[in-house]
Amino acid sequence: MRRKLAAGNWKMNGTTAALSEIDAMKAALTPGVDVLICPPATLIAQAAAMSGGIAIGGQDCHAKDSGAHTGDLSAAMLQDAGARYVITGHSERRSDHAESDADVAAKTLAAWNAGLMAVVCIGETLQERESGDTLDVIGRQLAGSIPDGATASTTVIAYEPVWAIGTGKVPTPDLIAEVHDFMRAELTGRFGAEVADGFSLLYGGSVKASNAEEIFAVSNVDGALVGGASLKAADFTPIISALAASAD
Repeated sequence: MRRKLAAGNWKMNGTTAALSEIDAMKAALTPGVDVLICPPATLIAQAAAMSGGIAIGGQDCHAKDSGAHTGDLSAAMLQDAGARYVITGHSERRSDHAESDADVAAKTLAAWNAGLMAVVCIGETLQERESGDTLDVIGRQLAGSIPDGATASTTVIAYEPVWAIGTGKVPTPDLIAEVHDFMRAELTGRFGAEVADGFSLLYGGSVKASNAEEIFAVSNVDGALVGGASLKAADFTPIISALAASAD
């Protein structure tokens, strides 16, 4: 049975005072649902020390183990600080830092080598959606961003339509289902049915308490990668609860 995962990406938000929100989220922990918070790197060690059953992750890692890469963090450094996961290929990294699928694959492999679970993000832009290229883009990013040998124990895949991130726009359930069913089929073709069926597929893009139940009812949606609504326990815990209810 696939694991359900409610993941929060705090992006460039949060100082030490925000750790109280993670503490408050513990009340929503329930068997069968994994909860992940990816705070700024400055908070990873502190968050990991007090997170209880909530996993802590990084928001990015470098593909190299070490070297002259000022300002970057290796996957091993994140793991040493207490991270168990790391996000790779987020659309903001792809757009702001011109990361290619090959770059994402290299970072994902680095995450595995450091013992981290990679949350690999893929998704189309509004222009690609309006041009009818969504599935072509998703197929290409899946093939190029996920290294050979991926398994459910090393990799989670998050579909985040770029045009829905932070905009309040959410694809219809049918559109989400189309992409998630397509991803499962593509993974089956590449890795075989047994392996492919184990991958947890997350949806991300303006997920909030008011739409979580509807999103989690969609086929092949095993959780969510949440941005702004993960910053406050009052906003994130209803999402966790909705995911737990979908698992019943």
